[in-house]
Amino acid sequence: MKGKGGDVGSRFPLSSREVAAASTVVLGFVLGLLGVYLTMPASDYSFLKLPRTLEDLQILRDHLETYTSDYTAQVLVGYCMVYIFMQTFMIPGTVFMSLLAGALFGVFRGVALVVFTATAGASSCYFLSKLIGRPLVFSLWPDKLSFFQEQVARRRGGLLNYMLFLRLTPTLPNTFINVASPIVDVPYHIFFVATLIGLVPAAYVTVKAGIALGELQSIGDLYDFNSIATLFLIGIVSVTPTLISKSK
Repeated sequence: MKGKGGDVGSRFPLSSREVAAASTVVLGFVLGLLGVYLTMPASDYSFLKLPRTLEDLQILRDHLETYTSDYTAQVLVGYCMVYIFMQTFMIPGTVFMSLLAGALFGVFRGVALVVFTATAGASSCYFLSKLIGRPLVFSLWPDKLSFFQEQVARRRGGLLNYMLFLRLTPTLPNTFINVASPIVDVPYHIFFVATLIGLVPAAYVTVKAGIALGELQSIGDLYDFNSIATLFLIGIVSVTPTLISKSK
């Protein structure tokens, strides 16, 4: 019996600390949304839905502006819960949430909010994928996974720089990075630091655009040639130390 228990335990993909972290995220969802529900005033909340178009986002912004000034804490908590939930379960549309942060909270607070929630959501997705994500990743992205696994194995000595490069540039989708990182054995501390730092430039671009939400014609307007070139330049700078050390 003891041998069997040890064998099962050795195959369990999460440490006790990671299980505690994942459980805290789930509990946070429940308590946060419950707190928001209980403390918001009685009203018609039919306008509340995940935005799928800029028109949806503008309607949501117009309604939430009045609540944000009087119920700032509730709106903040609700925003964080929704963003983290979307990141955890790979629900498309977080770019609209980033635009909303700029429209409601301005550049400085908006960037801080987006980076915090995106990092928390990515971490939650990382732990969830480590627990149950392997079959999903192998079935959805076999080619990307092989490429990512090979690159991570080759760059173990400068893995933080490589992960920063991926976060700063659109080389691989962020959703894929969140899900695949634990599968290819990217340590969580490297994943966390690269996510926290690497998402800042893109968050700034998106949040700043949210302030002038009415001027956007499409999501494609967010990332013009100059924005993408700048992100790639920052990404190349991030991997330069690793390239130099290898050449030596």
